[in-house]
Amino acid sequence: MTRKFDVTALGELLIDFTQNGMSEQGNPVFEANPGGAPCNVLSMLSRLGRKTAFIGKVGNDGFGKQLAAAIEEVGINAEGLVYDDDVHTTLALVHTLEGGDRDFSFYRNPGADMNLRTEELKEDLIKDASVFHFGTLSLTDEPVKHATHRAVEIAEAEGLLRSFDPNLRPPLWKSLDDARREVDWGLQHCDVLKISDNEITWFTGKDDYDEGIAYLKEHYPAIKLICLSLGPEGSRAYYGDIRAEVKPFLQKETIETTGAGDTFGACVLDGVLREGIDSLDAEKLTEILTFANAAASIVTTKKGALRVMPDRETVEAFIASFQG
Repeated sequence: MTRKFDVTALGELLIDFTQNGMSEQGNPVFEANPGGAPCNVLSMLSRLGRKTAFIGKVGNDGFGKQLAAAIEEVGINAEGLVYDDDVHTTLALVHTLEGGDRDFSFYRNPGADMNLRTEELKEDLIKDASVFHFGTLSLTDEPVKHATHRAVEIAEAEGLLRSFDPNLRPPLWKSLDDARREVDWGLQHCDVLKISDNEITWFTGKDDYDEGIAYLKEHYPAIKLICLSLGPEGSRAYYGDIRAEVKPFLQKETIETTGAGDTFGACVLDGVLREGIDSLDAEKLTEILTFANAAASIVTTKKGALRVMPDRETVEAFIASFQG
């Protein structure tokens, strides 16, 4: 069956205020970058030639209009984007720490992304896709939590491949127990899981990553592919009895890690769409991880994420430069 979209994602679309130098008065200067994990994923997929669509909500304000223009600019279908007349667009301040990691402060109490209602879902965008992707920020509060559950239900009924990224942001949860319950729900409803080193340690209580993966496989046997991002240590993929591991592409030019995990996850989905979820092997997984690691490395050298994703030729040339 030919579908109109390769990947449809639901979730947050927001402004990431990322630090970009200091003013003459010695104050930090922040740049308003379009962001939000699901759209970062879709942006990278669009750069790889995939057809993508987004479902979410922004405020009917200047930032909301900026975001709508940004996702359309990078090739994401915005028919599923809804405007909220009463609640402003969600904002995040991203402080870059030593080593390029980040600390987030959110202005989301409430934020427009939390207000997406089930009746506002454009269901055809889900039904006409091959993959449905979601995370946990759309599971923190109602009514978007119920809308997410309904969207996943539609994806399951239509036989879509379901992709899940926990994308844990502790400040956005009333408690980490709530976060754990929703991550558990997501794990029960996905075929492809992208999870980070800190997330798997937190969720499973295992310091050894292989032990953490074994825990996930035991408790969530329906997950077909688990990809583990390890930051400066590279990444791993677990598929049946196969375990693949690829080293990172470390660069002196790295300035921040915003969007790197989303870029990685998008490249994994691109590989799954190309190879098929039922015919992966160690060689294919190594190839997918290599490409994903390289693309994520490129993004760490740029400010923001959504607008700066590399295309396929750029990533391939980057890999070749390391191998040469």
